[in-house]
Amino acid sequence: MGVNMAKVTISGYPGSGTTTLVSGLVNHFDWQSINGGQIFRNEASNRGLTLAEFGKLCVEDESVDKELDEILRNHISGDDVEIIESRLAGWWAYRLQADSVRIWVEVNEHERANRVISREGGSLEDVLEANAQRLAIDNQRYQNMYGLTPSDPLAYTHIIEASNISAEEVLAQAIKILEGK
Repeated sequence: MGVNMAKVTISGYPGSGTTTLVSGLVNHFDWQSINGGQIFRNEASNRGLTLAEFGKLCVEDESVDKELDEILRNHISGDDVEIIESRLAGWWAYRLQADSVRIWVEVNEHERANRVISREGGSLEDVLEANAQRLAIDNQRYQNMYGLTPSDPLAYTHIIEASNISAEEVLAQAIKILEGK
């Protein structure tokens, strides 16, 4: 497609559509990607733990999170994939001064909750509460470990406001960014 990119990071809170965006970019550009959530799920499985159990372990033992983050940083520094999707991928690329486009996908809490409900079920009230709790715990953890908040715009070259647009429109904006149009 005529785009030669060193790296692209895609970040956003759960329910923001990052996985859908990455899938579209992979199909459009025929690139390879790695998903931080999949790294997390794989490690939970390798340890014989549920996601909830592994998440609790990460909260209790920072070294586990740091091991996973090191895997992401190695992918950012390496040549094996073009797209890295993770809540902290943009921050790692920023701190590593990697030649990269760093996109944050911003979606308001109600829309994120509706997307989670579409994917996993549940009531709006319960999902909003669960999302808020997860966000607070994760943000505190990242602040304690690394002194950062994932959504801080400092780390990103581009922010796509995706609360009121379709997945196709988000993809179109990202393609324009990556093609420099």
